[in-house]
Amino acid sequence: MRRREVLVGVAGLAALGGGALAVGEWNPLESGDAVDSIELETIDAPGSDAGTASVPERGRVTFVELFATWCTVCERQMEPLGVVHETVADDVQFVSATSEPVGNTVTRADIADWWRDHDGDWPVALDTDLELTEALDASGVPYAFVLDESNAVTWSGRGRESADEIRSAIDAAGGE
Repeated sequence: MRRREVLVGVAGLAALGGGALAVGEWNPLESGDAVDSIELETIDAPGSDAGTASVPERGRVTFVELFATWCTVCERQMEPLGVVHETVADDVQFVSATSEPVGNTVTRADIADWWRDHDGDWPVALDTDLELTEALDASGVPYAFVLDESNAVTWSGRGRESADEIRSAIDAAGGE
């Protein structure tokens, strides 16, 4: 999927104001290929320090969720994510990332406020160049992935997912 197609899809979702998904041709679950780590900026928010993080982090099971502050489904997904985050071991990288245009329609402070208002308590990152979004072939929000220690996608979920389903996917990837 080309960057322009991703941008058009994300812009369309913004106009609708809800979570949705458009499926691309490449399915990371079928390829078995490892996803290259991407350095993302993390912001100062509850459970998150300003700095950077390599996502996914090789050698650790990684859970990554792509979200947007304008997405009502993303807002409702925060509670099950919080439940899962509280139960996973420290050896699981747990991160949420937004590709919103920081500095244009949203600021870092807006994201931190949204994070605080919705009880986020784990690292929150910016995917402003859509590198992670493209690497995972994600074209909607919320979209979640579990990657194993070799950075291969073992599970993906679109839209609202239950805490039990997410936790089972993390456990199956070796994140017990």
